[in-house]
Amino acid sequence: MSATLTVRQSLNPGSDYYANVRHEMVPFLPDTYRRVLEIGCGDGVFADLLTRPHEMWGVELDPDAAARARPRLHRVLLGTFEQVQHQLPTNYFDLVVCNDVLEHMADPDAFLTAVGAHMTRNGCLIASIPNMRHWQVLWQLLVRKDWQYGREGIMDRTHLRFFTETSMRRMFTDAGFQIERMQGINGVFDRTRRILFGAVTLLSLGHYADTQYRQFGMTARWPR
Repeated sequence: MSATLTVRQSLNPGSDYYANVRHEMVPFLPDTYRRVLEIGCGDGVFADLLTRPHEMWGVELDPDAAARARPRLHRVLLGTFEQVQHQLPTNYFDLVVCNDVLEHMADPDAFLTAVGAHMTRNGCLIASIPNMRHWQVLWQLLVRKDWQYGREGIMDRTHLRFFTETSMRRMFTDAGFQIERMQGINGVFDRTRRILFGAVTLLSLGHYADTQYRQFGMTARWPR
């Protein structure tokens, strides 16, 4: 079995797993793009948020999700990135989208190096990655002394890799990308908790500011 995204399919999540629109990732898009590749495209709904005209390809492991994506995208390849990589043109895509997929890969470092061959010079990759320093994870680990997986979210049982803001930055820079923007997303919305996190951030001189975010969004440039 291929390492990339295989576990996600084997646990057979519900169809809504593949239909998350991800409006919060729009600010990470570059100003212009023409040829887009989405890894783990699911139902293809993220394409509805992109400016047109553009050409959009998708890679998706789940056959049902891939079938739902085909009417939305120009081309959908069924399989893992490793399985379909030979079908992808080189030096072609000026935007690669990786919304919540790197954590499903056995070797995301190798993927980031490999996908660069299919990107144009100065092409962009946007990604969202779960944050293991989120306060709920820390509470479960440090207070409850537990490590419990679930069907989705940060502790999704299909995750193979876990990241903090620091390790996310290191992974991209080690692969040769230049990070242009990185920001916490899906943070706390309750007013009381916002005040509490504001105080904690101030008192810790920003050391714990990242614990309020479930994920980090990123825009990275491929300069080669």
